[in-house]
Amino acid sequence: MDGMDLPPSDHGVQTGIIITSALASLITGYMLGLFASRGYIISPALSEERRRYRNDPVESDESDVDEDDTLLDHAPNWANGPDADRKQGLRVNADKKATSSALNNEECKLVLVVRTDLGMTKGKIAAQCSHATLACYKKLARDSSPVLARWERLGQAKIAVQVKSQDELLELRRKARELGITAEVIQDAGRTQIEAGSMTVLGVGPAPKSLVDQVTGHLKLL
Repeated sequence: MDGMDLPPSDHGVQTGIIITSALASLITGYMLGLFASRGYIISPALSEERRRYRNDPVESDESDVDEDDTLLDHAPNWANGPDADRKQGLRVNADKKATSSALNNEECKLVLVVRTDLGMTKGKIAAQCSHATLACYKKLARDSSPVLARWERLGQAKIAVQVKSQDELLELRRKARELGITAEVIQDAGRTQIEAGSMTVLGVGPAPKSLVDQVTGHLKLL
């Protein structure tokens, strides 16, 4: 008998071992893949990445929460109006009496009037000014105003100024609307820093800058 020949029983044992090993490898691979996909097995690199992520600051659900609770400094002692226009790179007409033709070709700007008496932080002010900008934009877009297209084409000039009371804010809105200028007031939802319903920012414009200056030209920059 050839020494390499095995009895039928030994062939069966070898076959069983091979099949068992294959099944064990298959099951082991499947389980490892399953555990890895569910996060039970994490590579060292991924583990380090997750550790760094856990140490990152958590962002609040509130869009207008400012992690820096310091109040925004009050405006410098320069005036709004022609000086502010120059700082913003806008052209200033020597003749302040705007004719109809001049208004149709004049640069436009949006002025954001912020209440400083509410004690809003810089982040809060930024969020409220964003709301006011969008409100004014949507109002002009609904009216299909040619002023909006001119404002967009010429760089979307925006200037932030300050007042110290709600009464001032409402008076400015009244004056703007009398001149036919878009004027939108933002009322805060009161989820973070200030009382619900507080009027925070007035958006004036976009409109020809000589018209806007009749409403806000005397206010200090923020």
